[in-house]
Amino acid sequence: MPLRTPAAGAYTVPTDAPEADGIHSWDTTSVVVVEIGAGDATGTGWTYAPAIAADVVRELLAPVVTGLDALDIPAVHEAMRGALGEAGPGGLTACALSALDIALWDLKARLLELPLPRLLGAAHDTVPVYGSGGFTTYHDTHLAAQLGGWVHGQRIPRVKIRIGECGGRAVLRDLARVRAARQVIGPRTELYVPAGGAYTRKQAVRVGHALAELEVGWFEAPVPREGPAGLGLVRDRAVCDITAGGHADDLAELACTAGLVDCLQADATRVGGLTAWLRAAALAQAHGLEISAYGAPHAHAAAAASVPNLRHIEWFHDHVRVESMFFVGVLDPTGGVVRPDGGLRHGLHLRAEEIEEYRVA
Repeated sequence: MPLRTPAAGAYTVPTDAPEADGIHSWDTTSVVVVEIGAGDATGTGWTYAPAIAADVVRELLAPVVTGLDALDIPAVHEAMRGALGEAGPGGLTACALSALDIALWDLKARLLELPLPRLLGAAHDTVPVYGSGGFTTYHDTHLAAQLGGWVHGQRIPRVKIRIGECGGRAVLRDLARVRAARQVIGPRTELYVPAGGAYTRKQAVRVGHALAELEVGWFEAPVPREGPAGLGLVRDRAVCDITAGGHADDLAELACTAGLVDCLQADATRVGGLTAWLRAAALAQAHGLEISAYGAPHAHAAAAASVPNLRHIEWFHDHVRVESMFFVGVLDPTGGVVRPDGGLRHGLHLRAEEIEEYRVA
């Protein structure tokens, strides 16, 4: 069944408060939504990227995918990769490919009249989630309210807050915030921290020891991704599980990362869509690792349910908020799990008219 020419739109949504991690700060979230049709069905995909990613879809990917068979997603995926060769791999082009790939899987499930978990084949009925936010810009009461809402309100037994403030130059404040988080969530809730690559190698080792004393079990991106050897050094000396891979935009980087971590992360909206994310899960399994989905929980839920070595998906505050605004059919994480069985395709329906106010391209 031939694919029609895809359409792409770019949107910018203000955050509900100023946000920052160890390195970056922001007050908006940029989303590119892609729709592609075949027969009487239309699939929807998205990525969190600047508006120019929509131009990549329209100018570089659309001419290549139009007319290809909607059911042959691996062939379409390879055609897209070939079309992006001269533009260079990774970055915005990877985000554009990812959004279109997610839309293709949604479309295929729609054409075959199957829920996406059934199309992919389920390994789990439910998918564990962890609450993720705790931005370094939050004051203590804001942080406590967010953590308390997840843990005591929605009964999510694992949460994540950002550290690495001021590019790793505020370690005492980082640890004070971790102590404050532990007081709010109690001793039984799992506590995770990402540093955003803010620390040096030896600094990350020292911070890791302090985090272990505070019963932090997950130390994400402790050192810059540009120096992968440091990641292995920290893993070998830390008590916490060391994780990374969420910002990787190709499988080659994930292949390197998998040998240096205790759990591999991957983001389907960045690494190449669900096609590449499922391959990343297999890569992790080949290294004896679990995989955790990074961001965009509604893009990952169905694929995560099909992966036997899944650890969990990230219930990231920004993306949950945007996906709740943009789609009907969003999931409920109460109890610490979601059930991606909400009907045909990925179970979401775009609120096309309601989100027009956020369109920028």
